[in-house]
Amino acid sequence: MLRFVFFTLLTLFLVLKAEGKGRITVVADSTTHSCLSGATIFDRKGNAIGVSDKRGRVPALSADRYPIVVRYLGFKEKSIPSIDIDTVFLQESFADLPELVIETRRHKVIHVLAYMREYSNLTSYTDTVFLFREKMIDYILVPDQKIKFKGWSNPRVLSSKSYYRFTDNKGLDSVSDVSNHNFSWSDWIGIPDPIPFPKSLRKIENGTDTLKGKYSPTETWTKKKDRVSVDINVLADAASRKWVPKFYGFYKKEIDYDKFNVRYNYDNVLTDTLSPLDISGYSFNIESGGRGHNMFRFNKYDEPYYVSTYAEVYIMDKEYITLKEAKKWDNRNFKNKDIDIYEAAEAPPLQPDIRNLVARVDGIDHEKIRLDQAPDRRLISHNLGKQNFSLGNRVLTLIKDLTGITLYKSRKNMKKRWSDFKKSRSGNVKPIERLDTVKNPDKIQEKNR
Repeated sequence: MLRFVFFTLLTLFLVLKAEGKGRITVVADSTTHSCLSGATIFDRKGNAIGVSDKRGRVPALSADRYPIVVRYLGFKEKSIPSIDIDTVFLQESFADLPELVIETRRHKVIHVLAYMREYSNLTSYTDTVFLFREKMIDYILVPDQKIKFKGWSNPRVLSSKSYYRFTDNKGLDSVSDVSNHNFSWSDWIGIPDPIPFPKSLRKIENGTDTLKGKYSPTETWTKKKDRVSVDINVLADAASRKWVPKFYGFYKKEIDYDKFNVRYNYDNVLTDTLSPLDISGYSFNIESGGRGHNMFRFNKYDEPYYVSTYAEVYIMDKEYITLKEAKKWDNRNFKNKDIDIYEAAEAPPLQPDIRNLVARVDGIDHEKIRLDQAPDRRLISHNLGKQNFSLGNRVLTLIKDLTGITLYKSRKNMKKRWSDFKKSRSGNVKPIERLDTVKNPDKIQEKNR
């Protein structure tokens, strides 16, 4: 019996020692020394690799992942240079937002401008796609429900810059500013509707309350006078989905979420209800088994893939506007270069590896790449003939354009060519089967070549 107890204690000691090796013991508030759960950990390459648990503990990391960065919205980030640090104290930061002033009674709609950073990964058995993206986004909030204008509480993209890194299983990589794969979750988390305080926090200036879900804590509220933050574990209870109502359709698709944490910060809160008007920023961390097969295809048919997105949203400005102005904002179609990207003052500096990725992508010579590509001669007409550039020919061409003769002939010739093409192809080629209705599309594609 004593031998059994001895070996049990020895095993427990070795397990605890192994777990403690390479682990930051806890992430805590530098003022209150209370644990901070949900702080995001970035490795030396800028990848979001985990979050602190409900006790503020950080997952074990090997020495080659250092230096790491601990980031928690509403606090100044901190870099940890080595594996030997036991406790990380984060210092609280304050967003400096202008007051929200109603100029006249006609200003009933709120326009919100924000800056977003996101870090997303798509991983399959053989490849990894990493995305760092910056965005200028906006929202239109309508506090008065009597106004017949919906606005939008999810972010609308005004301008964005994307930086992709593609890595294969041999470690070879390439970079680009575009990709055909839409795997980010960042457009689906927005500003929530008004949500009342827990009863325990309504009559006190400072305090914390944790709401329990079915299996684990689902909401942690922290109140410091007029500043309030809420950390939500969306997976802990179905009731927490009220914070992310736009995800209803994804739940119906039964996507497997491994992690779904959201953090909201509010400033100048003067009532017992969190108002969208008081939001100063939010962040979220989502990990899932793909994004649903109907969203996009990546690599081979039905190959499993893993998706993660960490993003931070910094509110930069809020103002009341008229309904007429709101409709103009709604109808405005922004091109990506219409608006510059302005980095929020509270946003931390980019990590060296992210800066390197940005420099590589910005250094791409798009014109050279285009000129180096050989044209597909199958797309060139065989009936170009020799062009006559005499003055008389140009005048004749102009007259034909004015009278519509050239247009008439071109349409007639096009119809004739199309008719001849259909006759030549009819009965010779089987119709192409839809890839999304067959079990083995690779064979179908080969058959149709």
